[in-house]
Amino acid sequence: MMENTDHEKKARELFLSGCSCSQALLCAFSEETGLDNSLALKLSSSFGGGMGRLREVCGAVSGMFMVAGILYGYDNLEDKALKTAHYKRIQELAARFKEENGAIICRELLGLREKHSRPEPSDRTASYYKSRPCADMVGSAARILEEYMREHPL
Repeated sequence: MMENTDHEKKARELFLSGCSCSQALLCAFSEETGLDNSLALKLSSSFGGGMGRLREVCGAVSGMFMVAGILYGYDNLEDKALKTAHYKRIQELAARFKEENGAIICRELLGLREKHSRPEPSDRTASYYKSRPCADMVGSAARILEEYMREHPL
């Protein structure tokens, strides 16, 4: 078992306090991104439940990508090499998450057969937390990103 990191602990705590998976990830790295909590919560609010409960890309993965974009992303739209390097980085982060968890797709991580189209989020009860691997996914994404950041200092 890998050692828990500070960001992993913070992301798990945020998820267990009611944040969506994407919100927990982005807010766990607020010091590094410079985003205030309210903006981070709003920015990442569309990505929970695999993008608005569509059960597509895991919100923890989307949150990890948001942080990577803020920290390592490009803003020179003319520089194809920068864009290529960033996409390579995102693919590497996705591969690390998939290697550790088996997928990056929410419904696959949850073992669901069909997409969910209902917009209502599940109530956050003890049963919910016990039946979902989401806190583990959030922790995993935070740890992977923290490790990446140590390997690639800004």
